[in-house]
Amino acid sequence: MSHLVELTMYQISQIFLMPTLALIAGLFLYAFWVLGEFLVLALRRKSGKGRPLLAHFRQRPTLSDDELDVFAHKVLENPRIASRVTPMLGLVATMIPMGPALKSLSDGNLAEVSNNLTIAFSAVILALIAASITYWVVNVRRRWLAEELLEIQSLRGVAA
Repeated sequence: MSHLVELTMYQISQIFLMPTLALIAGLFLYAFWVLGEFLVLALRRKSGKGRPLLAHFRQRPTLSDDELDVFAHKVLENPRIASRVTPMLGLVATMIPMGPALKSLSDGNLAEVSNNLTIAFSAVILALIAASITYWVVNVRRRWLAEELLEIQSLRGVAA
């Protein structure tokens, strides 16, 4: 009975390898998209533009600080989630091929061990690179949004 449970769990875990690898590839590409957006925004900020929170406030000056805070969180939501989920997917993509690698090792099939370990380590490397990029971008953009909130508060103080 326990062998059946173990075999079933093993087979279920193997089903998730390809979707996990696809998600990591997608998040890797997304991280570079986010980096590109960040660089464009940084260039626009140098010319006095590229301030999404300030622009949102100017369109709707009656927004409360809480509403502006929610908007700021919404702006950062996707890259923030990517920065947190990607390392977990990297760990999953590392662990799934380890079972077949260990089985191949016990069978003496070193070529299959090498193949599975290549998949495992490549996936975690791409996942960590993607997570690092999105984490860095989110943190810098969070500071920018906090600066914009302060600017909005000073504009309100002048208007009051």
